[in-house]
Formats: sequence, structure tokens, C-alpha cells
Amino acid sequence: MRTQRQVVDFSLRRRALLREVQSGRVGTYEVCDASPYLKSAAKFHGEPTDELCPICRRENLTHVHYIYGDELRQSSGQARRLAELPVLAMTLSEFHVYVVEVCRACGWNHLVEQYLLGRDGLAADPEDGERPSRLRGGAAE
Repeated sequence: MRTQRQVVDFSLRRRALLREVQSGRVGTYEVCDASPYLKSAAKFHGEPTDELCPICRRENLTHVHYIYGDELRQSSGQARRLAELPVLAMTLSEFHVYVVEVCRACGWNHLVEQYLLGRDGLAADPEDGERPSRLRGGAAE
């Protein structure tokens, strides 16, 4: 997506946690704790992946995209399909997306990445060399 920015990838944290589970220092009951709401969001709003669950290896993981932002009002905190995000990004100025991987079989879940979307990402063209002047909190940036 063109407006995606401030991406945070949690793959290193995921790898470290899986190493802890494989070594026995962390039990599977501690990492396979997906709530019924998360499993339901994975079922109805999730995007299937080709990656097998690293814990049970029975089912492919599902990515769930949660959106948060002031402009979303009542929709903040809801799971959305990936196809809905570009439309929202062109409609709203700024919102956060959190991608969670879920195994619907065993309950494994982990935050995969987080990023910012919205029209504000289109305001500054890096080739122009200019920063847009926006007012935030009463002071110009």
C-alpha cells in the first residue's frame, strides 16, 4: 500500500519466543491462548496464509488486521479484511493497523507487524524535498 509507513516487524521477537517454547522454558499453554474473539475474527475477517502453525503444525496460520484510530470512532479496534484497508487509507487521514497471526486449531497467536496508514502519508512527496505544514496541537510542525 502506498500510504503504509512506520512499519514495525516483530519477527525477531516471534523467533525468540518460539526458541523458548522449543527449549521447554515456555509452555505451549502460555502461547496458545487466543481468545474466542480473536479466533472468531480469524474465522470471519482473517486472511489465510501458506505458513503452517509453528506449534501444532496441523493448520495454516491466519492473519487478522485490527485497526485503531481517532477518526474510526466506533470502528476503532475492529478486525478488517486486507482488501478494506486501501479504501480506508484513502478515506481517513491516519490510523494504525496491527497484524496478528492466529492458529485456529491450537490457539497460537502473535503480533506480526504494526504500521500506520492514511492520507497523511500522501501529503509529503519525498522527491519535492518539502514537508507539508500541518497544525498539530496548535503549533506548526
